[in-house]
Amino acid sequence: MRRSLLVGCAATLAVVLLFAAQGARAAQASKELTVVGRLTPTVEAGGWLVVADYGKYLLTNANQFRRQPWFREGVSVEAVGRVRDDVMSIHMEGVPFQARTMRARNNSQSGGTPVNVSQNTGGQVVAGTGARAVVRVAVTGESVVRAQPDTVVVTLAVVTQNASASEAQAENAARTDAVIRAVRATAGVKEVGTSGYSLQPQYAYKEGAPPLITSYIVRNAVNVTVGDVKQTGAVIDAGSRAGANNVEGLSFQLRDDAQARQRALAEATRDASAKARTVATTLGGSVVRIVEVREAGAFDPPVPVYTAEFGRAAATSQAATPTPVEPGSLDIRAKVQLIAEVETRQ
Repeated sequence: MRRSLLVGCAATLAVVLLFAAQGARAAQASKELTVVGRLTPTVEAGGWLVVADYGKYLLTNANQFRRQPWFREGVSVEAVGRVRDDVMSIHMEGVPFQARTMRARNNSQSGGTPVNVSQNTGGQVVAGTGARAVVRVAVTGESVVRAQPDTVVVTLAVVTQNASASEAQAENAARTDAVIRAVRATAGVKEVGTSGYSLQPQYAYKEGAPPLITSYIVRNAVNVTVGDVKQTGAVIDAGSRAGANNVEGLSFQLRDDAQARQRALAEATRDASAKARTVATTLGGSVVRIVEVREAGAFDPPVPVYTAEFGRAAATSQAATPTPVEPGSLDIRAKVQLIAEVETRQ
């Protein structure tokens, strides 16, 4: 009986001590703490610690402060908040801690002003004093760089028609071979290659009767790459005299457009930066930092500006005056989107 009484008293004492420990822990969690340490990223993606001399504190609401210009690894901060016993992480690198305010220590950008997360409103973070605001501004910069083309691709075609498919093909083959030999002999030609071939029947339609094939049309097109744009007219004339009866187009190009594209990208970036500064000045503040810069899209393909008398080249193949072709210039475009943090005074 005496032994049972002792066991019961010990159990009661253990329960009392357990509740007392939980009460003490709850009281500690409800009490506000000031933590001074350095910001350090956790092994978990997106997580942040305040590493103090006396321990590590895992920020449960780090995203509410990440827009601050001083929020980065290694910065010394002072955070005021509470321990969160109801929060657990995968690795538990530190004591879960929810900060009410946080400021950078000895940081010129923050001015020592604590940021109150209760005043965080969507697109901006407002300082606890109400004197400053940091907003994100997205601007787009554009640029057009003009360059002189140094290469042209001329597309010539031979079109033949005959009641017999084989005869239409034979005639087309002979004329196309003559065109290829003629353009290859022209100065400035770098390459000749077939770009398309087709054999199509032509039909006659009568009411109440099936379609009747009347003839066949054969089309053979070749691309002629010319390394000297001044020879473009001569290539067209040589091809036309040899039997090409369709000039389908010209494509002016740059053999190496890397330099022009880099220049366009640099000018677009400068344009975006100038726009960000203009927005900041209009808001009565200044650009704190550039958060992100990205190309807003692929470069637009070069747009040729040219004059070529295609009809005259084909119709007057025996003319003494060469076909005039003016290549003009190529427009190389770039577009950059820039996101900046702007600090303003309210």
